[in-house]
Amino acid sequence: MSRFTHDWRDRPTHRKVWALAAPMILSNISVPLVALVDSAVVGHLPHAHQLGAVAVGASLYSFLAWAMGFLRMGSTGFAAQAVGRNDGAGLRQVLVQGLLLAMLFALLIGLLALPFSHLALSLMQPSAALEQTTHDFFQTRLLGLPAVLASFALVGWFLGTQNARAPLVILLTTNLLNIVLNLWFVIGLDWGVTGSARASVIAEWSAALLGLAMAGPALRARPGQMMWAALAKWHSWRPLLSVNRDIFIRSLALQSVFFLITVQGARLGDATVAANALLLNGLLLTAHALDGLAHAVEALCGHAIGARDRLALRRSLNVAAGWSLLCSVAFAVLFLLGGHLFIDMQTSIESVRETAYQYLPYLALLPLIAVWSYLLDGLFIGATRAREMRNGMLLSVAIALPLAYACNGLGNHGLWLGFLLFMALRAVTLGVIGWRLQRRDGWVRPEN
Repeated sequence: MSRFTHDWRDRPTHRKVWALAAPMILSNISVPLVALVDSAVVGHLPHAHQLGAVAVGASLYSFLAWAMGFLRMGSTGFAAQAVGRNDGAGLRQVLVQGLLLAMLFALLIGLLALPFSHLALSLMQPSAALEQTTHDFFQTRLLGLPAVLASFALVGWFLGTQNARAPLVILLTTNLLNIVLNLWFVIGLDWGVTGSARASVIAEWSAALLGLAMAGPALRARPGQMMWAALAKWHSWRPLLSVNRDIFIRSLALQSVFFLITVQGARLGDATVAANALLLNGLLLTAHALDGLAHAVEALCGHAIGARDRLALRRSLNVAAGWSLLCSVAFAVLFLLGGHLFIDMQTSIESVRETAYQYLPYLALLPLIAVWSYLLDGLFIGATRAREMRNGMLLSVAIALPLAYACNGLGNHGLWLGFLLFMALRAVTLGVIGWRLQRRDGWVRPEN
């Protein structure tokens, strides 16, 4: 009997994986639902540039916000390992450091955001109507940035403690409130694209405040004292900053790829950039659902590494891998059979629909190709192996960019082919690095 088959038959591991994955899948799916509602509401306004403005503005905002994704990923790995060591003081330190970093980076990004948006739009060469509407949307969304970054740190910390209920509450609050306010502001109050941005800002602040309120009871459940004096010492920050630095570089490279897709799509016309946005909503849906299983890997593998339990580490990864494959096949079939309905739900603009229909086969392929990079990301995050994640991402981008450029003459088909290649390279590079670590028994570090 193979190791995978033996691990797959271990029922306690299935229960542990789904105890974390199920609530995270439910909460994660609410994230792309917001983008879907944004598209569905704005996509039924009369002009393609309005939908394009939400797509471009959200892309600019996501580039800045999700480049700070290390605030969640770094917190998860260190919190999970602190729980594995029964280190209550270390758990408190991870939370406070994450929140302080969130506020610092929100200030820095706020200073850089407007010059960045002007530069980005000049590269895209959009129509005048698209450019102005995008500026209005983006500038409003920036008001929610401090709350978003604080929520990153909180969600990562809660997940590291194997508390999936709190992230569920935080993300559902953000996204369900966003949906309700979006419908009210855009349709009820006729605030247009700016109303969609205002809805997001209110929802983001509501969720961040709720997350802070839940942190107190969670800390009381794990005895320990916060060592405030340690915050003034460099050595207490060095491990977290080192990991966060590498995850930041990795996230920046990833977001640059998505940004380049938006830039190139905008150059191909308002209808094309809008159609790509609708298709990428499908990617968001699958990525966030499959990330629920990756989040379970982060917490369980991080805990196993902290407890130096190699068997639990292997079983958690194998069980999550099996379920990830099954879920990715289900999404591929869903988009293959129901892709036209998925597009029609988001917009009534005929030119955008017809453009999006041409590229649905790429959307159906994406879950099957991308699932492995999501799963491996979870393993590397739980192990706080950020340097290896960074190297894998940079190598993937370096290989994919010239190949994608060679496909430039194929128009939007070339853009999607380049993106599929990039997602495949992410999985291959991480897989090779992970295999090399396994051969050296490098996942569980020796005790100091």
